Amino acid sequence: MRYFLQPVMAAAVAVPQHKLSETPNSRTIEIHDWLITASTNPISNAAECDTLQNHLGFSLPEMTFGNNYLTLEHRTLAWKLTFDARNALMGVRRGELQDGDGGVKVGYADAWLKSRTDPGTNLPLPTTVAAKPYDWTYTTVYSGHHPNTEAECPETSSSVSWQDANPEDGTHDIPLSELTRPDPILFYAEIPLYEDELHDNGSSNLVVRIRVMPTCFFILARFTLRVDNVLFRIHDTRIYHSFASNPPLIVRQVSGWEAPYDRVKRQLPRRNDLTPLTDANWIGKVLSEMPVETTQKAGAGTRWRGLRTKLEVVMLNKSDF
Repeated sequence: MRYFLQPVMAAAVAVPQHKLSETPNSRTIEIHDWLITASTNPISNAAECDTLQNHLGFSLPEMTFGNNYLTLEHRTLAWKLTFDARNALMGVRRGELQDGDGGVKVGYADAWLKSRTDPGTNLPLPTTVAAKPYDWTYTTVYSGHHPNTEAECPETSSSVSWQDANPEDGTHDIPLSELTRPDPILFYAEIPLYEDELHDNGSSNLVVRIRVMPTCFFILARFTLRVDNVLFRIHDTRIYHSFASNPPLIVRQVSGWEAPYDRVKRQLPRRNDLTPLTDANWIGKVLSEMPVETTQKAGAGTRWRGLRTKLEVVMLNKSDF
């Protein structure tokens, strides 16, 4: 499902009053009661990486955008939601992988290890240094976080939490018809959080995109993993809000899919063109359109806990703030 195709502007939709502003590294839109800021910056420098790595306790992805973020704030109710690299990477498994973590080994890992530990081998053991184990694929199920505003403004700290959507309530869903309608885009941003080529064994990356239309805003945070000759994995967080909802209602859909590499490869439009295998949009479309039994139950045999689709909502009632 590609929700971020640039649509043709439709004059029939009334454009609400809004204000756009920007600095060299950030852009902001103020619309209705919302303040939305997207900040994109260069890759973190060495000092910033050292600080973050010491905090996390494992090696960072090759490209870590530690100063990038997307923040949404409902100014009247002081409800905030943020996406950033630091908190996304805090969702990466530290320590030995456990059942449900979806651990992945590259195709030659076992043979490589056996060649260096077999008593009959003549190969010397490699010189190593002590290292803390972690999930080398940087898999995360991060869906954004709510910054702690208590210290700044204790009288407006929120006890609001996400609740399971009511399948009988039509407002507790993401309306694809509205998102695919050719409405004008008032604000758009693409915010990369991190990317790594997994020692030339594939790719792992997390990107957040947002677009604001006259009637709503929509966010897609997508983690994409490709481990060559092993598997593909996607974790999507979609967030939708209609400005017409009263009290304000935010809908969040969290989905995870994976499938063996060869199963996805067989879906290529042209057998000799492997380019789509590096296209996160194409991978996401293929995985989401495969049978659930394949991508969310069997998966790639990793028993990753992220294989699911969950719909949640949060309603911003004044009495909760």
